[in-house]
Amino acid sequence: MDNFEEYLRQGEPNKVEKTKVWKTAIGLQQVDGLIPSDYLIAAAKQNIEGDISINEVKQLLDSYYKKNPLKDSENRTEEADKVSAQIADILSEQTFKFSPTEYLSIHRRLFQGIYNHAGKIRDYNITKKEWVLNGETVLYASAESIKATLEYDFEQEKKFIYKGLSQQEILEHIVHFISDLWQIHIFGEGNTRTTAIFLIKYLRKLGFKEVNNNLFAEHSWYFRNALVRANYEDLSKSIYKSEIYLFHFLSNLLLGEKHSLINREMHIKFIDPAKTQNDTVIIKNDTENDTVFYLIKQENKITATEISKKLEISLSTVKRKIKELKDNGKIERIGSDKTGVWKIIEK
Repeated sequence: MDNFEEYLRQGEPNKVEKTKVWKTAIGLQQVDGLIPSDYLIAAAKQNIEGDISINEVKQLLDSYYKKNPLKDSENRTEEADKVSAQIADILSEQTFKFSPTEYLSIHRRLFQGIYNHAGKIRDYNITKKEWVLNGETVLYASAESIKATLEYDFEQEKKFIYKGLSQQEILEHIVHFISDLWQIHIFGEGNTRTTAIFLIKYLRKLGFKEVNNNLFAEHSWYFRNALVRANYEDLSKSIYKSEIYLFHFLSNLLLGEKHSLINREMHIKFIDPAKTQNDTVIIKNDTENDTVFYLIKQENKITATEISKKLEISLSTVKRKIKELKDNGKIERIGSDKTGVWKIIEK
Protein backbone atom coordinates (compact mmCIF):
# COMPACT_ATOMS: atom_id res chain seq x y z
CA MET A 1 0.00 0.00 0.00
CA ASP A 2 3.00 2.31 0.39
CA ASN A 3 3.04 2.52 -3.42
CA PHE A 4 0.10 4.95 -3.31
CA GLU A 5 0.83 7.12 -0.28
CA GLU A 6 2.41 9.82 -2.43
CA TYR A 7 -0.95 10.53 -4.05
CA LEU A 8 -2.70 10.82 -0.70
CA ARG A 9 -0.05 13.25 0.53
CA GLN A 10 -0.40 15.42 -2.58
CA GLY A 11 -4.08 15.83 -1.80
CA GLU A 12 -5.36 16.38 -5.34
CA PRO A 13 -9.06 15.39 -5.04
CA ASN A 14 -9.32 13.36 -8.27
CA LYS A 15 -6.11 11.47 -7.58
CA VAL A 16 -7.03 10.90 -3.93
CA GLU A 17 -10.36 9.30 -4.86
CA LYS A 18 -8.74 7.04 -7.44
CA THR A 19 -6.02 6.11 -4.94
CA LYS A 20 -8.58 5.09 -2.33
CA VAL A 21 -10.38 2.93 -4.88
CA TRP A 22 -7.17 1.16 -5.91
CA LYS A 23 -6.07 0.65 -2.30
CA THR A 24 -9.39 -1.02 -1.54
CA ALA A 25 -9.26 -3.12 -4.70
CA ILE A 26 -5.76 -4.39 -3.99
CA GLY A 27 -6.25 -4.77 -0.23
CA LEU A 28 -9.29 -7.01 -0.71
CA GLN A 29 -7.12 -9.61 -2.43
CA GLN A 30 -5.65 -10.39 0.97
CA VAL A 31 -8.83 -12.21 2.01
CA ASP A 32 -7.56 -15.08 -0.17
CA GLY A 33 -3.87 -14.44 0.46
CA LEU A 34 -3.32 -12.97 -3.02
CA ILE A 35 -0.73 -10.35 -3.91
CA PRO A 36 -1.06 -8.30 -7.12
CA SER A 37 2.00 -7.91 -9.36
CA ASP A 38 4.27 -4.92 -9.80
CA TYR A 39 2.85 -4.65 -13.32
CA LEU A 40 -0.63 -4.03 -11.90
CA ILE A 41 0.74 -1.44 -9.44
CA ALA A 42 2.41 0.44 -12.29
CA ALA A 43 -0.77 0.37 -14.39
CA ALA A 44 -2.83 1.56 -11.41
CA LYS A 45 -0.48 4.52 -10.99
CA GLN A 46 -0.95 5.42 -14.65
CA ASN A 47 -4.69 5.43 -14.05
CA ILE A 48 -4.35 7.59 -10.94
CA GLU A 49 -2.20 10.03 -12.92
CA GLY A 50 -4.93 10.22 -15.55
CA ASP A 51 -2.76 8.79 -18.32
CA ILE A 52 -4.99 5.76 -18.96
CA SER A 53 -8.56 4.72 -18.12
CA ILE A 54 -9.51 1.69 -16.03
CA ASN A 55 -10.67 -0.03 -19.21
CA GLU A 56 -7.21 0.53 -20.64
CA VAL A 57 -5.71 -0.96 -17.45
CA LYS A 58 -7.80 -4.08 -18.04
CA GLN A 59 -6.72 -4.23 -21.68
CA LEU A 60 -3.07 -3.94 -20.66
CA LEU A 61 -3.52 -6.82 -18.20
CA ASP A 62 -5.18 -9.03 -20.82
CA SER A 63 -2.35 -8.35 -23.26
CA TYR A 64 0.31 -8.84 -20.59
CA TYR A 65 -0.94 -12.24 -19.49
CA LYS A 66 -1.39 -13.45 -23.05
CA LYS A 67 2.26 -12.68 -23.69
CA ASN A 68 3.41 -13.87 -20.26
CA PRO A 69 1.31 -16.89 -19.31
CA LEU A 70 2.00 -18.02 -15.77
CA LYS A 71 2.54 -21.53 -14.53
CA ASP A 72 -0.41 -23.20 -12.81
CA SER A 73 1.03 -22.57 -9.37
CA GLU A 74 1.28 -18.85 -10.10
CA ASN A 75 -2.09 -18.32 -11.75
CA ARG A 76 -3.56 -16.54 -8.74
CA THR A 77 -1.31 -13.53 -9.39
CA GLU A 78 -3.23 -13.07 -12.62
CA GLU A 79 -6.45 -13.41 -10.61
CA ALA A 80 -5.27 -10.79 -8.10
CA ASP A 81 -4.39 -8.34 -10.88
CA LYS A 82 -7.54 -8.74 -12.95
CA VAL A 83 -9.94 -8.82 -10.00
CA SER A 84 -8.28 -5.70 -8.56
CA ALA A 85 -8.89 -3.87 -11.84
CA GLN A 86 -12.52 -5.03 -11.91
CA ILE A 87 -13.08 -3.87 -8.31
CA ALA A 88 -11.59 -0.47 -9.14
CA ASP A 89 -13.94 -0.25 -12.12
CA ILE A 90 -17.06 -1.17 -10.11
CA LEU A 91 -16.23 1.16 -7.20
CA SER A 92 -15.69 4.03 -9.63
CA GLU A 93 -19.24 3.71 -10.95
CA GLN A 94 -22.15 5.65 -9.46
CA THR A 95 -24.66 2.86 -10.07
CA PHE A 96 -26.34 0.27 -7.86
CA LYS A 97 -29.53 -1.80 -7.64
CA PHE A 98 -30.34 -3.58 -4.40
CA SER A 99 -31.22 -7.05 -5.68
CA PRO A 100 -29.93 -10.63 -5.91
CA THR A 101 -29.25 -9.94 -9.59
CA GLU A 102 -26.85 -7.13 -8.68
CA TYR A 103 -25.05 -9.42 -6.25
CA LEU A 104 -24.66 -12.07 -8.95
CA SER A 105 -23.58 -9.42 -11.44
CA ILE A 106 -20.79 -8.19 -9.17
CA HIS A 107 -19.41 -11.71 -8.88
CA ARG A 108 -19.66 -12.22 -12.65
CA ARG A 109 -17.82 -8.98 -13.37
CA LEU A 110 -15.11 -9.67 -10.79
CA PHE A 111 -14.31 -13.21 -11.89
CA GLN A 112 -15.23 -13.47 -15.56
CA GLY A 113 -12.31 -15.14 -17.30
CA ILE A 114 -10.97 -16.32 -13.92
CA TYR A 115 -13.64 -18.81 -12.78
CA ASN A 116 -15.90 -20.84 -15.05
CA HIS A 117 -18.68 -20.33 -12.51
CA ALA A 118 -18.43 -16.50 -12.47
CA GLY A 119 -21.85 -15.11 -11.63
CA LYS A 120 -23.39 -18.55 -11.19
CA ILE A 121 -24.99 -20.03 -8.08
CA ARG A 122 -23.14 -23.11 -6.89
CA ASP A 123 -24.91 -26.46 -7.34
CA TYR A 124 -22.85 -28.41 -4.80
CA ASN A 125 -22.29 -28.24 -1.04
CA ILE A 126 -19.07 -26.84 0.39
CA THR A 127 -16.96 -26.75 3.54
CA LYS A 128 -13.90 -24.60 4.21
CA LYS A 129 -11.34 -25.14 6.93
CA GLU A 130 -10.84 -21.84 8.73
CA TRP A 131 -7.75 -20.73 10.60
CA VAL A 132 -9.83 -18.66 13.01
CA LEU A 133 -11.90 -21.77 13.84
CA ASN A 134 -8.88 -23.99 14.42
CA GLY A 135 -9.54 -25.86 11.18
CA GLU A 136 -13.31 -26.20 11.55
CA THR A 137 -15.83 -24.92 8.99
CA VAL A 138 -18.85 -22.67 8.99
CA LEU A 139 -22.05 -24.47 7.97
CA TYR A 140 -23.01 -22.86 4.68
CA ALA A 141 -26.40 -23.01 2.95
CA SER A 142 -27.12 -26.23 1.09
CA ALA A 143 -27.07 -26.06 -2.70
CA GLU A 144 -30.78 -26.87 -2.83
CA SER A 145 -31.77 -23.93 -0.62
CA ILE A 146 -29.42 -21.19 -1.90
CA LYS A 147 -31.74 -19.41 -4.31
CA ALA A 148 -34.73 -19.39 -1.96
CA THR A 149 -32.60 -18.25 0.99
CA LEU A 150 -30.97 -15.48 -1.06
CA GLU A 151 -34.32 -14.16 -2.28
CA TYR A 152 -35.78 -14.32 1.24
CA ASP A 153 -32.92 -12.33 2.77
CA PHE A 154 -33.17 -9.62 0.13
CA GLU A 155 -36.95 -9.41 0.46
CA GLN A 156 -36.71 -9.04 4.25
CA GLU A 157 -34.08 -6.33 3.93
CA LYS A 158 -36.20 -4.41 1.41
CA LYS A 159 -39.06 -4.41 3.92
CA PHE A 160 -36.92 -3.30 6.84
CA ILE A 161 -37.56 0.24 8.11
CA TYR A 162 -34.51 2.13 9.39
CA LYS A 163 -36.49 5.21 10.42
CA GLY A 164 -36.30 5.97 14.13
CA LEU A 165 -33.29 3.76 14.81
CA SER A 166 -30.14 4.97 16.53
CA GLN A 167 -26.79 4.76 14.74
CA GLN A 168 -25.91 1.70 16.81
CA GLU A 169 -29.18 -0.02 15.95
CA ILE A 170 -28.67 0.74 12.26
CA LEU A 171 -25.18 -0.74 12.35
CA GLU A 172 -26.35 -3.80 14.27
CA HIS A 173 -28.98 -4.47 11.62
CA ILE A 174 -26.53 -4.02 8.71
CA VAL A 175 -24.09 -6.36 10.46
CA HIS A 176 -26.78 -9.01 10.78
CA PHE A 177 -27.91 -8.67 7.17
CA ILE A 178 -24.45 -8.80 5.61
CA SER A 179 -23.43 -11.66 7.90
CA ASP A 180 -26.45 -13.72 6.81
CA LEU A 181 -25.84 -12.87 3.16
CA TRP A 182 -22.22 -14.04 3.35
CA GLN A 183 -23.18 -17.23 5.21
CA ILE A 184 -25.28 -18.40 2.24
CA HIS A 185 -21.99 -18.51 0.30
CA ILE A 186 -23.76 -18.73 -3.02
CA PHE A 187 -20.57 -19.00 -5.10
CA GLY A 188 -17.90 -21.67 -5.17
CA GLU A 189 -15.15 -19.04 -4.68
CA GLY A 190 -14.94 -15.29 -4.31
CA ASN A 191 -17.78 -14.81 -1.81
CA THR A 192 -16.00 -12.44 0.55
CA ARG A 193 -14.70 -10.09 -2.13
CA THR A 194 -18.13 -10.02 -3.76
CA THR A 195 -19.84 -9.37 -0.42
CA ALA A 196 -17.39 -6.58 0.43
CA ILE A 197 -18.02 -4.75 -2.87
CA PHE A 198 -21.77 -5.23 -2.54
CA LEU A 199 -21.65 -3.88 1.03
CA ILE A 200 -19.68 -0.77 0.00
CA LYS A 201 -22.17 -0.03 -2.78
CA TYR A 202 -25.16 -0.69 -0.49
CA LEU A 203 -23.77 1.58 2.22
CA ARG A 204 -23.48 4.36 -0.35
CA LYS A 205 -27.12 3.79 -1.30
CA LEU A 206 -28.10 4.10 2.37
CA GLY A 207 -26.39 7.47 2.50
CA PHE A 208 -23.01 6.58 3.97
CA LYS A 209 -21.11 8.56 1.34
CA GLU A 210 -17.88 8.91 3.28
CA VAL A 211 -17.19 5.25 3.87
CA ASN A 212 -13.63 4.75 5.11
CA ASN A 213 -12.72 2.09 2.58
CA ASN A 214 -9.14 2.11 3.84
CA LEU A 215 -10.37 -0.46 6.35
CA PHE A 216 -11.06 -2.88 3.50
CA ALA A 217 -7.60 -2.11 2.15
CA GLU A 218 -5.81 -2.64 5.46
CA HIS A 219 -8.04 -5.10 7.35
CA SER A 220 -9.72 -7.24 4.69
CA TRP A 221 -8.64 -10.45 6.38
CA TYR A 222 -10.14 -9.22 9.65
CA PHE A 223 -13.38 -8.55 7.76
CA ARG A 224 -13.47 -12.14 6.53
CA ASN A 225 -12.63 -13.64 9.93
CA ALA A 226 -15.32 -11.47 11.51
CA LEU A 227 -17.86 -12.90 9.07
CA VAL A 228 -16.69 -16.40 9.99
CA ARG A 229 -17.04 -15.78 13.73
CA ALA A 230 -20.50 -14.30 13.20
CA ASN A 231 -21.63 -17.60 11.68
CA TYR A 232 -19.99 -20.31 13.76
CA GLU A 233 -20.95 -21.92 17.02
CA ASP A 234 -20.15 -25.10 18.89
CA LEU A 235 -22.24 -25.21 22.04
CA SER A 236 -20.53 -28.38 23.22
CA LYS A 237 -17.34 -26.30 23.58
CA SER A 238 -19.07 -23.12 24.75
CA ILE A 239 -18.29 -21.35 21.48
CA TYR A 240 -21.04 -18.98 20.40
CA LYS A 241 -21.77 -16.91 17.32
CA SER A 242 -20.49 -13.39 17.80
CA GLU A 243 -21.24 -10.37 15.61
CA ILE A 244 -19.22 -8.03 17.85
CA TYR A 245 -16.11 -8.25 15.63
CA LEU A 246 -18.06 -7.33 12.52
CA PHE A 247 -19.78 -4.57 14.49
CA HIS A 248 -16.39 -3.16 15.50
CA PHE A 249 -15.26 -3.23 11.86
CA LEU A 250 -18.36 -1.37 10.66
CA SER A 251 -18.20 1.10 13.56
CA ASN A 252 -14.68 2.02 12.49
CA LEU A 253 -15.75 2.02 8.84
CA LEU A 254 -18.79 4.26 9.16
CA LEU A 255 -18.49 6.16 12.42
CA GLY A 256 -14.75 6.67 12.65
CA GLU A 257 -14.47 4.77 15.90
CA LYS A 258 -11.15 3.27 16.97
CA HIS A 259 -11.82 -0.34 17.94
CA SER A 260 -8.69 -2.45 17.70
CA LEU A 261 -8.97 -4.94 14.82
CA ILE A 262 -6.66 -7.78 15.78
CA ASN A 263 -7.10 -11.10 14.00
CA ARG A 264 -5.64 -13.37 16.65
CA GLU A 265 -8.20 -12.15 19.20
CA MET A 266 -10.94 -13.73 17.06
CA HIS A 267 -9.34 -17.18 17.15
CA ILE A 268 -11.62 -19.56 19.05
CA LYS A 269 -8.70 -20.64 21.26
CA PHE A 270 -7.57 -17.13 22.07
CA ILE A 271 -7.51 -16.32 25.77
CA ASP A 272 -7.02 -12.70 26.80
CA PRO A 273 -4.01 -12.65 29.16
CA ALA A 274 -5.54 -9.72 31.02
CA LYS A 275 -8.45 -11.95 32.03
CA THR A 276 -6.29 -14.89 33.05
CA GLN A 277 -4.67 -14.96 36.47
CA ASN A 278 -2.81 -18.24 36.31
CA ASP A 279 -0.28 -19.45 33.70
CA THR A 280 -0.93 -16.38 31.56
CA VAL A 281 2.32 -16.56 29.61
CA ILE A 282 2.02 -20.27 28.88
CA ILE A 283 -1.58 -19.97 27.65
CA LYS A 284 -0.79 -16.98 25.44
CA ASN A 285 2.23 -18.66 23.89
CA ASP A 286 0.31 -21.87 23.22
CA THR A 287 -2.43 -19.89 21.51
CA GLU A 288 0.06 -18.02 19.33
CA ASN A 289 1.70 -21.31 18.37
CA ASP A 290 -1.69 -22.69 17.36
CA THR A 291 -2.58 -19.65 15.27
CA VAL A 292 0.77 -19.69 13.47
CA PHE A 293 0.48 -23.45 12.95
CA TYR A 294 -2.98 -23.27 11.42
CA LEU A 295 -1.97 -20.48 9.06
CA ILE A 296 0.89 -22.66 7.85
CA LYS A 297 -1.43 -25.65 7.60
CA GLN A 298 -3.91 -23.60 5.56
CA GLU A 299 -1.30 -22.18 3.17
CA ASN A 300 1.94 -24.13 2.81
CA LYS A 301 3.68 -21.30 0.92
CA ILE A 302 2.96 -18.60 3.48
CA THR A 303 5.97 -16.61 4.65
CA ALA A 304 6.88 -15.42 8.12
CA THR A 305 6.30 -11.84 6.96
CA GLU A 306 2.78 -12.67 5.76
CA ILE A 307 1.99 -14.41 9.07
CA SER A 308 3.26 -11.36 10.93
CA LYS A 309 0.91 -9.06 8.98
CA LYS A 310 -2.13 -11.31 9.35
CA LEU A 311 -1.74 -11.84 13.09
CA GLU A 312 -0.49 -8.31 13.79
CA ILE A 313 2.47 -9.61 15.76
CA SER A 314 6.15 -8.85 15.25
CA LEU A 315 8.23 -10.75 12.73
CA SER A 316 10.64 -11.81 15.49
CA THR A 317 7.71 -13.33 17.43
CA VAL A 318 6.58 -15.26 14.34
CA LYS A 319 10.09 -16.60 13.75
CA ARG A 320 10.31 -17.68 17.39
CA LYS A 321 6.97 -19.51 17.12
CA ILE A 322 8.05 -21.19 13.88
CA LYS A 323 11.25 -22.37 15.58
CA GLU A 324 9.20 -23.81 18.46
CA LEU A 325 6.92 -25.64 16.01
CA LYS A 326 9.97 -27.05 14.24
CA ASP A 327 11.60 -28.07 17.52
CA ASN A 328 8.36 -29.79 18.58
CA GLY A 329 8.33 -31.76 15.34
CA LYS A 330 5.11 -30.25 13.97
CA ILE A 331 6.49 -28.66 10.80
CA GLU A 332 9.53 -28.65 8.58
CA ARG A 333 10.65 -26.47 5.69
CA ILE A 334 11.15 -28.07 2.28
CA GLY A 335 13.38 -25.92 0.08
CA SER A 336 14.62 -22.37 0.57
CA ASP A 337 12.99 -19.65 2.69
CA LYS A 338 12.00 -17.79 -0.48
CA THR A 339 10.69 -20.52 -2.79
CA GLY A 340 10.18 -23.49 -0.48
CA VAL A 341 7.02 -24.85 1.17
CA TRP A 342 5.97 -25.97 4.63
CA LYS A 343 5.37 -29.64 5.39
CA ILE A 344 3.02 -30.61 8.19
CA ILE A 345 4.38 -33.61 10.09
CA GLU A 346 1.50 -35.90 10.96
CA LYS A 347 1.84 -37.89 14.13
